[in-house]
Amino acid sequence: MDITDRSASEQLQAMEQGDVSSLELTTAHLARIDRHPEANAVVTVDREGALAAAAAADRLRAGGRPGGALLGLPITVKDSLETAGLRTTCGATDLAGHVPERDADAVARLRDAGAVILGKTNTSSMCQDIQTGNPLFGTTPNPHAPDRTAGGSSGGAAAAVAAHLSALDLGSDLAGSLRLPGHYCGVYSLRTSYGIVPTRGHIPRPPGWLTTSDMMALGPVARSAADLELALGVLAGPSYGDGAAGRPELPAPRHRQLGDHRFGIWADDPYCRVSAETRALVEQVSQALRDSGAGVNDTARPVSMAESDRLFQSLMFAGSAAGASAEAFAADLAAAQDLAPDDRSPYATYLRARTMTHREWLLANEERERLRGQWNAYFDEVDVLVTPAAPTVAVPDQTGSPLPQRFITVDGERRGYWEQTTWLNLASLVRLPAASVPLTSTSDGLPLGLQLIGPHLSDRTLAHLAGLLASRLATGGVAGV
Repeated sequence: MDITDRSASEQLQAMEQGDVSSLELTTAHLARIDRHPEANAVVTVDREGALAAAAAADRLRAGGRPGGALLGLPITVKDSLETAGLRTTCGATDLAGHVPERDADAVARLRDAGAVILGKTNTSSMCQDIQTGNPLFGTTPNPHAPDRTAGGSSGGAAAAVAAHLSALDLGSDLAGSLRLPGHYCGVYSLRTSYGIVPTRGHIPRPPGWLTTSDMMALGPVARSAADLELALGVLAGPSYGDGAAGRPELPAPRHRQLGDHRFGIWADDPYCRVSAETRALVEQVSQALRDSGAGVNDTARPVSMAESDRLFQSLMFAGSAAGASAEAFAADLAAAQDLAPDDRSPYATYLRARTMTHREWLLANEERERLRGQWNAYFDEVDVLVTPAAPTVAVPDQTGSPLPQRFITVDGERRGYWEQTTWLNLASLVRLPAASVPLTSTSDGLPLGLQLIGPHLSDRTLAHLAGLLASRLATGGVAGV
């Protein structure tokens, strides 16, 4: 096996055992990136910086000096996260020359742990699409089928890890921006509990801002569940300057064995129907869990999907206004005032949410808190909820089409483009941790998996369960779809 084909944990073990050096491993990854320009996943390569960091890691290891948990591991970082001295564009033309002086806090945590940053992975412009393409770097295709999307906005991250160009990546997730690409590209991803991974240095908001969306979270993309746990141990912590008082305490996995857990199952919903093969996978997983001895409840629902999604979109649009220029927001206000009272078009809904008053936001936030209470009550009865990650496998790439003309097809039915993330938005609204878990492939080779949602601070439980579930299914718990 090529050393770059191994998981991050296996690469670290190989270095620790002296089978390979960080310099050799980093060189191998850089060569793989060079051999596969068609992947268009790593769009800025820091060759000189990566090789220097790898050599420094080797010196530390050779001298027997202590190093971090990721010492010498070659990784990549989504281009929405600032990197000191390395171009950070977020796929936006007006940031084409942006070279930050300081790392994003989460990037700094990776460097402090000894990671070697190979470069930056592609994203949609300002993270505002669920496919990955932009005027600076073009489109990142799905590594399993070039005519399919890699998802977005962390599509470059998922594609790089899936194509073994990088051992691990750090991405961001608001409307499923980690989990959708993870699902489409067949890799693991973890949207972390809100607040446990510092977000300062993420674009958008504009460079230099200390805050970002209150529904956005950072998290790892990896080729194994064990690698999610590895990255989580490094990333979870306070922002620099917050001190020890800001350090979150992540509990250990709730149980060690699959059969000791209580699972909720939400296989389909009239608000966002999923494909027959997606529904069949969730139902087969449900049976596998029952066979393991786990408790399974497939009737209780924490919230109404329709109510949750409506509120999510409203708060997302409202939050997006913070990054708008004064002139652009003034134009939005004027356009909103000109809307007819009975206009319920998507554009009118967007404008009303984007320009809501502070009082209206407070009322919406109160509604969100009520839904959070419903989720908390639900998790008194179950440990983890299993849902589809998306209605289908990776859909055809449409980055060349205007947004209003895009759509998806579910079992022959034309559906709205943004419905790709409806199942993922459930966790985003209430800022819960959630993971996408690859489980099987369709007959035409496209990855198919599901989503795990847990209560606040259950991140280690989700990562551990992702591994247990994948192991169970690999031994025959679920038939191929």
